[in-house]
Amino acid sequence: MTAPSTGRSTHLDRVDRLILAHLVDHGRSSLAELAEAVSVSASSAQRRLRRLETEGVIRGYRAVLDPEAIGRALVVHLSVVLVDHTADTVGRFERWIVDLDGLVSCHHVTGDVDYLLRIDVADVHALDVLLRRTLAQIPGVARFTTMVATSGLVDRFTSM
Repeated sequence: MTAPSTGRSTHLDRVDRLILAHLVDHGRSSLAELAEAVSVSASSAQRRLRRLETEGVIRGYRAVLDPEAIGRALVVHLSVVLVDHTADTVGRFERWIVDLDGLVSCHHVTGDVDYLLRIDVADVHALDVLLRRTLAQIPGVARFTTMVATSGLVDRFTSM
């Protein structure tokens, strides 16, 4: 889960944004490829990249895995409503959920539900096990709604 924003704002100019946009889709680009893609020298691209990393704009690099290849082809979105919003209930739920097998993302949200989760599982049987033996057993959960993705149009970590 992403840490809450600290309210800090880093100045990003047009070239910084081009670098970030390129890295979102081409994270393994060489420095030369990155520089060429954003039309700056390799040394300028390197300085900017180091600054973006140091300032925490770029928090890391990841491999994007094929869900079918790793046995997690069923994408499930869950909305979760807690019985109350006390620190104890919220803390207990968050401690349970962060180590949940297959959890891709978990967001505390406003509105009619408290949390939105994305969990990737192998199949409908694995989903049934997840719902009956795991989520239904978490103390403080009033109800949850399951939505199974039937296709994926866009699936990015973030975009510029």
